[in-house]
Amino acid sequence: MTELARSLREQSTVGHVSDERQRGGHVTAAHPHDAQIRTLYVQLLDGWNRRSGAGVAAVFADDGDIIGFDGSHHTGRLAIASDLRRIFGSHQTPAYVGLIRSVRPIAESVAVLHAHAGMIPPGGNDLDPALLTVHTLVAVEESPARWKISLFQSTPAAWDGREDARQALLAELRGLLAPQ
Repeated sequence: MTELARSLREQSTVGHVSDERQRGGHVTAAHPHDAQIRTLYVQLLDGWNRRSGAGVAAVFADDGDIIGFDGSHHTGRLAIASDLRRIFGSHQTPAYVGLIRSVRPIAESVAVLHAHAGMIPPGGNDLDPALLTVHTLVAVEESPARWKISLFQSTPAAWDGREDARQALLAELRGLLAPQ
């Protein structure tokens, strides 16, 4: 990899979350609070990757919901913190590597963020092809310029019959990882 390519990749990846705008991909018109909403996603993945229930829950609205990769549903910031603390304490969880695809308004003071992510199993250094996911985050403006997550859903990216799409996403996400 050239020094320029390495430098560009390092600039476009923060905590294993990349942004389509920095990668030159197609995205929708910027939301007026685009940076704040993107930051919610980065903070969510950071809390997860640190295995911190409180860290994950901190970005949620009081009545926020999270629907996990396995379909589990947790409601309310306090329950999210408690449930994830228990989950993180009872077994190792994979770390996320994410790529934000878009942020767009859906109503006054409401926006949706779409992202793709992969997961690195505990102790591993590569993405597990069986653990690709589509992330949907609905953010609400609780007060002027103060955004929180109302809903976060992680849907398995099976893409049945579209192995080429799965492999392309896997390659794209692997491109975000630091060289070994």
